[in-house]
Amino acid sequence: MNLEYFIAKRLITAKDNKSSISAPIIKIAISAISIGMIMMIVSVATGLGLQQKIREKISAFNGHVIISNFDNNQSDVTIVPVLTNQDFYPNFNSVDAVSHIQAIATKAGIIRTETAFEGIVFKGVGNDYKWDNIKEYIIQGRLPNLKSNLNEEVVISQFLADRLKLKVGDDFNTFFMKETQNKSPNLRRFNIVGIFNSGFQEFDATYVIGDIRHIQRINKWKSDQVGAFEVFVTDFDNIKETAEQVYKKTGSTLDTKSIIEKYSYIFEWLQLFDFNIIVILIVMILVATINMVVALLVLILERTQMIGILKALGASNWSIRKIFLYNASYLILRGLFWGNLIGISLLLLQQYFGIIKLNPENYYVTQAPVYLNWGYIGLLNLLTIGVCFLVLLIPSYIITKISPVKAIRFD
Repeated sequence: MNLEYFIAKRLITAKDNKSSISAPIIKIAISAISIGMIMMIVSVATGLGLQQKIREKISAFNGHVIISNFDNNQSDVTIVPVLTNQDFYPNFNSVDAVSHIQAIATKAGIIRTETAFEGIVFKGVGNDYKWDNIKEYIIQGRLPNLKSNLNEEVVISQFLADRLKLKVGDDFNTFFMKETQNKSPNLRRFNIVGIFNSGFQEFDATYVIGDIRHIQRINKWKSDQVGAFEVFVTDFDNIKETAEQVYKKTGSTLDTKSIIEKYSYIFEWLQLFDFNIIVILIVMILVATINMVVALLVLILERTQMIGILKALGASNWSIRKIFLYNASYLILRGLFWGNLIGISLLLLQQYFGIIKLNPENYYVTQAPVYLNWGYIGLLNLLTIGVCFLVLLIPSYIITKISPVKAIRFD
């Protein structure tokens, strides 16, 4: 153990004395670092959590990239069918980043009950549909069985079920308009086997999911004709590059659109969270460093006589500066410890108990999601330590200007 560290340790013990002038300043500095770390951890975790959760929900109902006929790009309802006899289906092996592809078809309809009616989009899916993405949102009942013969099993949202006063096991009529005018609509009777609640109002108020063969029959399509293909990718961060690769591997009559393009207004809104997080990080680190600078200056002024004595005994300026930097490092680590402990505890409480609720109409989720990752927590700690330590080198330079003679006489 070197001499500077030993003296710094003695200073730490001394400052804990309530009679010390610097004691309240030190406590404020530690509290500032703790509060700053809590704010940074919570803001990053909730900001990234909200972004990730909304991406997952949009992807669950749309895939990451949609392949369809050019005539269908401006509508959620597929009009012109696409043949399933494609080089990229049922396995999109030509693009490594693609993990799954599934065929779907959509058609607008009206659900009519004895007391109410609602406009919906019936989303037809087949055996290749990836139910894992939606399974977590099923709150009642089960998923439809699409492996058997054509049946009337569907899942609807809790939003629609409440408005139409329906429950699992109920049957309801749906009217689908024909393309040809002056013809009566097609009537289909469906049975509710499951109810989902994604918290995403735009989807919950729209989609009913069932067998794609209903749409094929209503539209008089063949079994190899579908409305579109939904493609899932392995890395969302590279979705734009993957969408371009998918586009190049599809036919000239087909177009591709990523969910970032389709729901650009949502993803532009999500990008604002990145800016907000950066602002919070800058402000919190700035507040922590200012408090640490003030605390270090108070420590230096309080120990002016000690600095003069050490200089008179032959200690170098850098050795004395290291004593106070060791002391400041201890204060920073102490503040970070409590900040991490409280911040992570708050996140765990939110993750497991969902204490903070959100309005799904504004935030697309029912509770504040949390993305807890030790990587960014460690990075925040290192960033705080690094910035604080570099800034503290400036006030510690005052030590080099202290004269031993004047310091020893300082009172």
